[in-house]
Amino acid sequence: MKKLVLPLMAIFLFSFTAKDYGITEKEREKAIEHLTKTRDHMKAVLDGLTDAQLNFQAAEASWSIAQCVEHLAISETTFNGLIKQTVATGNNPALKDSVKLSDDQLVKIIIDRSNKVKTSEAFEPSGKFGSHKATVDAFIAKRDAHIAYVKTTEDDLRNRFNSNLPFGTVDAYQLLLFTAGHTERHVLQMEEVMNSQLFPEADDE
Repeated sequence: MKKLVLPLMAIFLFSFTAKDYGITEKEREKAIEHLTKTRDHMKAVLDGLTDAQLNFQAAEASWSIAQCVEHLAISETTFNGLIKQTVATGNNPALKDSVKLSDDQLVKIIIDRSNKVKTSEAFEPSGKFGSHKATVDAFIAKRDAHIAYVKTTEDDLRNRFNSNLPFGTVDAYQLLLFTAGHTERHVLQMEEVMNSQLFPEADDE
């Protein structure tokens, strides 16, 4: 009887632990939705744009749509490493009180285009991917990897933290939401470029 009870207890404890320490299904669905919708929003905005439209700059110091896309591709790769690094640190519940922003507050801050932020040199577009198509493909590959990760992970994203960001400590789950919000911020920037009075017509090639 003892031989039977011990394995059953182990199965019960394992099941409880997995359920108790992973993200909730609601959180999983929310992250997948944000990551998917912002990816698809970018694809919809880019659809059918000509080279002249992609490379148009509303002002000398402003980014073109193509440059926004490259910034997103660079950032997505960096976020991928940042998320992996944060998850690898392991659980540290003692830092939970250091998180000052709710999920919604964090997303709202990053999407808000009224708050202008100059990016660091490492994130500046420079043509590193070789072509616009290659740049988009690089972004999509990393974004799809993020979505696939969220769909299956059992990592305790709510108890793994990163304290090296300008807006303070966030947990690993919030990093995923930040990644999606960052995309939306720059897709909105692309739409601002398209709303310029001087934006080329489709037949201006």
